Amino acid sequence: MNQERILKVLLAPHVSEKSAIMADASDQYVFRVIPDATKPEVKQAVESLFNVKVQSVNMINLKGKKKIFKGRIGKRNDIRKAVVRLAPGQEIDFVGAE
Repeated sequence: MNQERILKVLLAPHVSEKSAIMADASDQYVFRVIPDATKPEVKQAVESLFNVKVQSVNMINLKGKKKIFKGRIGKRNDIRKAVVRLAPGQEIDFVGAE
């Protein structure tokens, strides 16, 4: 796969209470990814950026909410998330990452 594309696949870690619990309990980390990202691309991106072994990847598509602001109807952006399960004994430290 193209190395430049691999570096653009991950947008940011998704930080929430649920993702923190998942990271502590079962070595699963949640990332926001580009809308057309595939599971193999996400796996390769996480392995190359964080030097860990990925066991599995699950993808989640969230539709943007419809909102009304000052009488005008709008829509928030759609989001695609990847839930990455690491091999046993591996972890990602976002604070110490460069």
